[in-house]
Amino acid sequence: MAGTRSRLRGWGGVAGMAAACALTAAVTLLPLSRGGADALSSKPAGHGLAAAPGKADDCKDPEASLQPSGADGPAIDAIKERGRLIVGVDQNSYRWGYRNPAGGGLEGFDIDLARAIAEDILGDRDAVIFRAIPTNQRIAALNSGTVDIVVRTMTINCSRIEQVAFSTAYFQAGQQVLAPKSSKITGYDKSLTGKRICSAEGSTAYEALEKKSFGATFRDEHDGQPQDEDVHTVPNQLDCLVRLQQGLVDAVVTDNALAAGQAAQDPAVELKGDKPFTTEYYGVATKLGNDDLVKRVNQVLVDYRKADWKRAYEKWLAADLPGITGPPQPKYRTG
Repeated sequence: MAGTRSRLRGWGGVAGMAAACALTAAVTLLPLSRGGADALSSKPAGHGLAAAPGKADDCKDPEASLQPSGADGPAIDAIKERGRLIVGVDQNSYRWGYRNPAGGGLEGFDIDLARAIAEDILGDRDAVIFRAIPTNQRIAALNSGTVDIVVRTMTINCSRIEQVAFSTAYFQAGQQVLAPKSSKITGYDKSLTGKRICSAEGSTAYEALEKKSFGATFRDEHDGQPQDEDVHTVPNQLDCLVRLQQGLVDAVVTDNALAAGQAAQDPAVELKGDKPFTTEYYGVATKLGNDDLVKRVNQVLVDYRKADWKRAYEKWLAADLPGITGPPQPKYRTG
Protein backbone atom coordinates (compact mmCIF):
# COMPACT_ATOMS: atom_id res chain seq x y z
CA MET A 1 0.00 0.00 0.00
CA ALA A 2 2.77 2.43 0.88
CA GLY A 3 4.47 1.93 -2.48
CA THR A 4 1.25 2.69 -4.33
CA ARG A 5 0.56 5.76 -2.25
CA SER A 6 4.00 7.18 -2.96
CA ARG A 7 3.34 7.13 -6.68
CA LEU A 8 0.09 9.06 -6.46
CA ARG A 9 0.08 12.76 -7.17
CA GLY A 10 -1.61 15.56 -5.24
CA TRP A 11 -4.79 15.61 -3.24
CA GLY A 12 -6.50 13.46 -5.84
CA GLY A 13 -4.18 10.57 -4.97
CA VAL A 14 -5.24 10.79 -1.37
CA ALA A 15 -8.89 10.89 -2.43
CA GLY A 16 -8.38 7.88 -4.67
CA MET A 17 -6.89 5.85 -1.87
CA ALA A 18 -9.65 6.92 0.52
CA ALA A 19 -12.33 5.95 -1.97
CA ALA A 20 -10.72 2.57 -2.53
CA CYS A 21 -10.67 1.91 1.20
CA ALA A 22 -14.29 3.06 1.53
CA LEU A 23 -15.45 0.20 -0.68
CA THR A 24 -15.37 -2.08 2.34
CA ALA A 25 -17.54 0.23 4.43
CA ALA A 26 -21.18 -0.07 5.44
CA VAL A 27 -22.83 0.32 2.04
CA THR A 28 -23.27 -3.01 0.30
CA LEU A 29 -20.84 -3.46 -2.58
CA LEU A 30 -21.97 -5.97 -5.18
CA PRO A 31 -19.28 -8.48 -6.16
CA LEU A 32 -17.51 -7.79 -9.42
CA SER A 33 -18.27 -10.45 -11.97
CA ARG A 34 -16.80 -11.22 -15.35
CA GLY A 35 -19.89 -13.29 -16.03
CA GLY A 36 -22.63 -10.73 -15.44
CA ALA A 37 -25.75 -11.29 -13.43
CA ASP A 38 -24.95 -14.81 -12.26
CA ALA A 39 -22.52 -13.51 -9.67
CA LEU A 40 -25.08 -11.10 -8.21
CA SER A 41 -27.49 -12.01 -5.47
CA SER A 42 -30.27 -14.18 -6.84
CA LYS A 43 -32.66 -12.88 -4.19
CA PRO A 44 -34.97 -10.32 -5.84
CA ALA A 45 -35.34 -6.87 -4.36
CA GLY A 46 -39.02 -7.48 -3.81
CA HIS A 47 -42.07 -9.40 -4.98
CA GLY A 48 -43.25 -8.10 -8.32
CA LEU A 49 -39.85 -6.69 -9.34
CA ALA A 50 -38.74 -9.84 -11.15
CA ALA A 51 -41.23 -9.54 -14.00
CA ALA A 52 -40.04 -10.73 -17.38
CA PRO A 53 -38.43 -7.94 -19.37
CA GLY A 54 -40.67 -6.32 -21.92
CA LYS A 55 -39.68 -5.51 -25.46
CA ALA A 56 -38.09 -2.10 -25.89
CA ASP A 57 -39.73 0.34 -28.25
CA ASP A 58 -38.17 1.12 -31.59
CA CYS A 59 -35.14 3.28 -30.83
CA LYS A 60 -35.69 6.54 -32.62
CA ASP A 61 -35.67 8.69 -29.49
CA PRO A 62 -34.21 6.74 -26.55
CA GLU A 63 -34.75 9.60 -24.09
CA ALA A 64 -38.53 9.42 -24.55
CA SER A 65 -40.05 7.75 -21.49
CA LEU A 66 -43.48 6.87 -20.11
CA GLN A 67 -45.93 9.56 -19.08
CA PRO A 68 -45.59 10.51 -15.39
CA SER A 69 -48.07 9.09 -12.90
CA GLY A 70 -48.41 8.94 -9.13
CA ALA A 71 -50.45 5.72 -9.25
CA ASP A 72 -49.29 2.57 -7.50
CA GLY A 73 -48.70 -0.76 -9.20
CA PRO A 74 -46.94 -4.09 -8.59
CA ALA A 75 -43.43 -2.64 -8.33
CA ILE A 76 -44.50 0.26 -6.10
CA ASP A 77 -46.55 -2.11 -3.92
CA ALA A 78 -43.51 -4.35 -3.41
CA ILE A 79 -41.39 -1.39 -2.33
CA LYS A 80 -44.06 -0.22 0.10
CA GLU A 81 -44.45 -3.71 1.54
CA ARG A 82 -40.70 -3.87 2.14
CA GLY A 83 -40.60 -0.35 3.56
CA ARG A 84 -37.36 0.49 1.83
CA LEU A 85 -36.34 1.56 -1.68
CA ILE A 86 -33.21 -0.31 -2.81
CA VAL A 87 -31.04 1.89 -5.00
CA GLY A 88 -27.91 1.03 -6.97
CA VAL A 89 -25.44 3.92 -6.69
CA ASP A 90 -21.80 4.81 -6.98
CA GLN A 91 -19.82 5.60 -3.88
CA ASN A 92 -16.60 6.88 -5.42
CA SER A 93 -17.71 9.51 -7.95
CA TYR A 94 -16.91 12.85 -6.37
CA ARG A 95 -19.93 15.18 -6.24
CA TRP A 96 -22.28 12.54 -7.71
CA GLY A 97 -22.25 9.59 -5.33
CA TYR A 98 -19.39 9.36 -2.88
CA ARG A 99 -18.65 8.63 0.73
CA ASN A 100 -17.92 11.72 2.81
CA PRO A 101 -14.50 10.99 4.38
CA ALA A 102 -15.44 12.97 7.48
CA GLY A 103 -18.87 11.60 8.35
CA GLY A 104 -18.80 8.41 6.32
CA GLY A 105 -22.24 8.94 4.77
CA LEU A 106 -23.08 8.78 1.11
CA GLU A 107 -23.80 12.09 -0.55
CA GLY A 108 -23.88 13.80 -3.92
CA PHE A 109 -26.20 14.82 -6.73
CA ASP A 110 -27.41 11.29 -7.49
CA ILE A 111 -27.84 10.50 -3.81
CA ASP A 112 -30.13 13.51 -3.35
CA LEU A 113 -32.29 12.38 -6.26
CA ALA A 114 -32.50 8.83 -4.90
CA ARG A 115 -33.66 10.18 -1.54
CA ALA A 116 -36.31 12.33 -3.24
CA ILE A 117 -37.70 9.21 -4.95
CA ALA A 118 -37.76 7.34 -1.63
CA GLU A 119 -39.54 10.23 0.04
CA ASP A 120 -42.24 10.31 -2.63
CA ILE A 121 -42.92 6.57 -2.53
CA LEU A 122 -42.45 5.92 1.18
CA GLY A 123 -42.81 9.34 2.80
CA ASP A 124 -39.27 9.21 4.20
CA ARG A 125 -36.11 10.26 2.37
CA ASP A 126 -34.13 7.96 4.67
CA ALA A 127 -36.20 4.89 3.79
CA VAL A 128 -33.58 3.76 1.30
CA ILE A 129 -30.96 1.04 1.10
CA PHE A 130 -27.98 2.05 -1.01
CA ARG A 131 -26.09 -0.70 -2.79
CA ALA A 132 -22.83 0.38 -4.38
CA ILE A 133 -22.43 -1.29 -7.76
CA PRO A 134 -19.58 -1.17 -10.29
CA THR A 135 -20.22 0.51 -13.63
CA ASN A 136 -20.31 -2.81 -15.46
CA GLN A 137 -22.89 -4.30 -13.04
CA ARG A 138 -25.65 -1.70 -13.29
CA ILE A 139 -27.83 -3.59 -15.75
CA ALA A 140 -27.14 -6.97 -14.14
CA ALA A 141 -28.16 -5.59 -10.73
CA LEU A 142 -31.53 -4.49 -12.12
CA ASN A 143 -32.23 -7.65 -14.08
CA SER A 144 -31.37 -9.89 -11.12
CA GLY A 145 -33.74 -7.91 -8.87
CA THR A 146 -30.88 -6.92 -6.56
CA VAL A 147 -31.93 -3.26 -6.74
CA ASP A 148 -35.18 -1.47 -7.56
CA ILE A 149 -33.59 1.41 -9.43
CA VAL A 150 -30.14 2.60 -10.46
CA VAL A 151 -29.27 6.27 -9.95
CA ARG A 152 -25.65 6.28 -11.06
CA THR A 153 -24.79 8.73 -13.88
CA MET A 154 -26.23 6.16 -16.29
CA THR A 155 -26.55 7.30 -19.90
CA ILE A 156 -29.74 6.54 -21.77
CA ASN A 157 -28.99 5.04 -25.19
CA CYS A 158 -30.45 2.70 -27.77
CA SER A 159 -28.57 -0.42 -26.70
CA ARG A 160 -29.48 0.01 -23.05
CA ILE A 161 -33.21 0.54 -23.55
CA GLU A 162 -33.32 -3.01 -24.90
CA GLN A 163 -32.13 -4.21 -21.48
CA VAL A 164 -33.59 -1.81 -18.90
CA ALA A 165 -36.21 0.94 -18.71
CA PHE A 166 -35.32 4.58 -18.11
CA SER A 167 -36.99 7.61 -16.66
CA THR A 168 -36.89 10.90 -18.47
CA ALA A 169 -33.45 12.53 -18.52
CA TYR A 170 -32.33 14.38 -15.42
CA PHE A 171 -28.90 15.57 -16.59
CA GLN A 172 -27.07 16.31 -19.84
CA ALA A 173 -23.43 15.28 -20.15
CA GLY A 174 -20.93 14.24 -22.81
CA GLN A 175 -17.71 12.32 -23.28
CA GLN A 176 -14.42 14.16 -22.86
CA VAL A 177 -10.73 13.38 -22.32
CA LEU A 178 -9.06 13.82 -18.93
CA ALA A 179 -5.26 14.00 -18.90
CA PRO A 180 -2.38 15.60 -16.97
CA LYS A 181 -2.08 19.34 -17.52
CA SER A 182 1.44 18.76 -18.82
CA SER A 183 0.25 16.27 -21.45
CA LYS A 184 0.38 17.10 -25.16
CA ILE A 185 -2.99 15.43 -25.61
CA THR A 186 -5.41 18.07 -26.91
CA GLY A 187 -8.72 16.18 -26.82
CA TYR A 188 -10.53 13.35 -28.52
CA ASP A 189 -8.41 13.59 -31.65
CA LYS A 190 -5.24 12.32 -33.32
CA SER A 191 -3.21 13.44 -30.32
CA LEU A 192 -4.37 10.15 -28.75
CA THR A 193 -2.38 8.14 -31.30
CA GLY A 194 -0.08 5.73 -29.52
CA LYS A 195 -1.38 6.72 -26.09
CA ARG A 196 -2.75 4.43 -23.37
CA ILE A 197 -6.38 5.24 -22.58
CA CYS A 198 -8.51 4.10 -19.65
CA SER A 199 -12.30 3.77 -19.56
CA ALA A 200 -14.81 1.90 -17.42
CA GLU A 201 -16.17 -1.45 -18.55
CA GLY A 202 -19.72 -1.17 -19.81
CA SER A 203 -19.46 2.60 -20.22
CA THR A 204 -20.37 4.78 -23.17
CA ALA A 205 -16.75 5.96 -23.14
CA TYR A 206 -15.61 2.43 -23.98
CA GLU A 207 -18.22 2.24 -26.73
CA ALA A 208 -16.89 5.50 -28.20
CA LEU A 209 -13.33 4.16 -28.18
CA GLU A 210 -14.48 0.98 -29.88
CA LYS A 211 -15.87 3.10 -32.72
CA LYS A 212 -12.85 5.40 -32.99
CA SER A 213 -9.69 5.17 -30.93
CA PHE A 214 -7.28 7.24 -33.08
CA GLY A 215 -4.75 4.45 -32.74
CA ALA A 216 -4.73 4.52 -28.95
CA THR A 217 -4.49 1.41 -26.78
CA PHE A 218 -7.74 1.10 -24.82
CA ARG A 219 -8.23 -2.64 -24.27
CA ASP A 220 -6.56 -5.02 -21.88
CA GLU A 221 -5.22 -8.25 -23.34
CA HIS A 222 -7.73 -10.36 -21.40
CA ASP A 223 -10.73 -8.03 -21.33
CA GLY A 224 -13.84 -9.77 -20.03
CA GLN A 225 -11.94 -12.82 -18.82
CA PRO A 226 -11.06 -13.89 -15.27
CA GLN A 227 -7.44 -12.82 -15.81
CA ASP A 228 -8.45 -9.32 -17.00
CA GLU A 229 -5.59 -6.95 -16.16
CA ASP A 230 -7.95 -4.06 -15.28
CA VAL A 231 -5.56 -1.38 -16.52
CA HIS A 232 -7.14 0.10 -19.65
CA THR A 233 -10.66 -1.13 -18.85
CA VAL A 234 -11.68 -1.08 -15.20
CA PRO A 235 -14.79 -1.92 -13.13
CA ASN A 236 -15.29 1.59 -11.72
CA GLN A 237 -14.58 4.90 -13.37
CA LEU A 238 -12.54 6.25 -10.45
CA ASP A 239 -10.11 3.37 -11.01
CA CYS A 240 -9.10 5.21 -14.20
CA LEU A 241 -8.03 8.27 -12.23
CA VAL A 242 -5.88 6.06 -10.02
CA ARG A 243 -4.31 4.39 -13.10
CA LEU A 244 -3.60 7.86 -14.47
CA GLN A 245 -2.02 8.99 -11.22
CA GLN A 246 0.10 5.85 -11.14
CA GLY A 247 1.35 6.51 -14.68
CA LEU A 248 -0.16 3.30 -16.03
CA VAL A 249 -2.22 5.18 -18.65
CA ASP A 250 -1.85 8.52 -20.40
CA ALA A 251 -5.46 9.69 -20.37
CA VAL A 252 -9.01 8.83 -19.39
CA VAL A 253 -12.16 9.03 -21.50
CA THR A 254 -15.32 9.51 -19.45
CA ASP A 255 -18.35 11.75 -19.01
CA ASN A 256 -17.34 15.38 -18.61
CA ALA A 257 -19.57 15.54 -15.53
CA LEU A 258 -17.51 12.84 -13.82
CA ALA A 259 -14.21 14.13 -15.18
CA ALA A 260 -14.88 17.61 -13.80
CA GLY A 261 -15.22 16.12 -10.33
CA GLN A 262 -11.98 14.21 -10.76
CA ALA A 263 -10.17 17.32 -11.93
CA ALA A 264 -11.41 19.02 -8.78
CA GLN A 265 -9.92 16.17 -6.74
CA ASP A 266 -6.54 16.28 -8.46
CA PRO A 267 -5.16 19.66 -9.57
CA ALA A 268 -2.57 17.93 -11.76
CA VAL A 269 -5.20 16.86 -14.34
CA GLU A 270 -7.65 18.71 -16.56
CA LEU A 271 -10.31 18.25 -19.22
CA LYS A 272 -8.87 18.36 -22.74
CA GLY A 273 -10.74 19.85 -25.67
CA ASP A 274 -13.14 22.77 -25.76
CA LYS A 275 -16.27 20.69 -25.22
CA PRO A 276 -17.54 17.11 -25.03
CA PHE A 277 -17.50 15.13 -28.25
CA THR A 278 -20.87 13.48 -27.54
CA THR A 279 -24.20 14.54 -26.08
CA GLU A 280 -25.63 12.13 -23.52
CA TYR A 281 -28.43 12.14 -20.98
CA TYR A 282 -28.56 10.48 -17.58
CA GLY A 283 -31.70 8.67 -16.52
CA VAL A 284 -32.93 6.65 -13.57
CA ALA A 285 -32.91 3.00 -14.66
CA THR A 286 -35.39 0.28 -13.66
CA LYS A 287 -36.07 -3.26 -14.76
CA LEU A 288 -37.99 -3.64 -18.00
CA GLY A 289 -41.65 -4.23 -17.30
CA ASN A 290 -41.82 -2.15 -14.12
CA ASP A 291 -43.86 0.53 -15.84
CA ASP A 292 -45.53 1.80 -12.68
CA LEU A 293 -42.11 2.50 -11.14
CA VAL A 294 -40.90 4.29 -14.28
CA LYS A 295 -44.02 6.47 -14.30
CA ARG A 296 -43.66 7.23 -10.60
CA VAL A 297 -40.02 8.29 -10.99
CA ASN A 298 -41.07 10.50 -13.90
CA GLN A 299 -43.68 12.11 -11.66
CA VAL A 300 -41.01 12.74 -9.02
CA LEU A 301 -38.83 14.35 -11.68
CA VAL A 302 -41.66 16.67 -12.75
CA ASP A 303 -41.63 18.19 -9.27
CA TYR A 304 -37.87 17.84 -8.76
CA ARG A 305 -37.09 19.98 -11.81
CA LYS A 306 -39.05 22.92 -10.37
CA ALA A 307 -36.60 23.79 -7.59
CA ASP A 308 -34.82 20.82 -6.02
CA TRP A 309 -32.74 20.11 -9.13
CA LYS A 310 -31.29 23.63 -9.10
CA ARG A 311 -30.52 23.44 -5.39
CA ALA A 312 -28.74 20.12 -5.84
CA TYR A 313 -26.79 21.46 -8.81
CA GLU A 314 -25.65 24.53 -6.90
CA LYS A 315 -24.65 22.42 -3.91
CA TRP A 316 -22.78 19.64 -5.67
CA LEU A 317 -21.86 20.54 -9.24
CA ALA A 318 -21.80 24.27 -9.99
CA ALA A 319 -18.25 24.85 -8.71
CA ASP A 320 -16.73 22.16 -10.94
CA LEU A 321 -19.23 22.16 -13.82
CA PRO A 322 -20.43 25.78 -14.12
CA GLY A 323 -22.80 27.35 -16.61
CA ILE A 324 -25.66 24.84 -16.58
CA THR A 325 -28.93 26.72 -16.32
CA GLY A 326 -31.28 23.83 -15.65
CA PRO A 327 -32.17 20.20 -16.27
CA PRO A 328 -32.98 18.84 -19.73
CA GLN A 329 -36.62 19.02 -20.71
CA PRO A 330 -38.45 15.71 -20.39
CA LYS A 331 -39.49 13.76 -23.45
CA TYR A 332 -42.47 11.41 -23.35
CA ARG A 333 -43.63 8.64 -25.63
CA THR A 334 -46.73 9.20 -27.72
CA GLY A 335 -49.26 6.67 -28.87
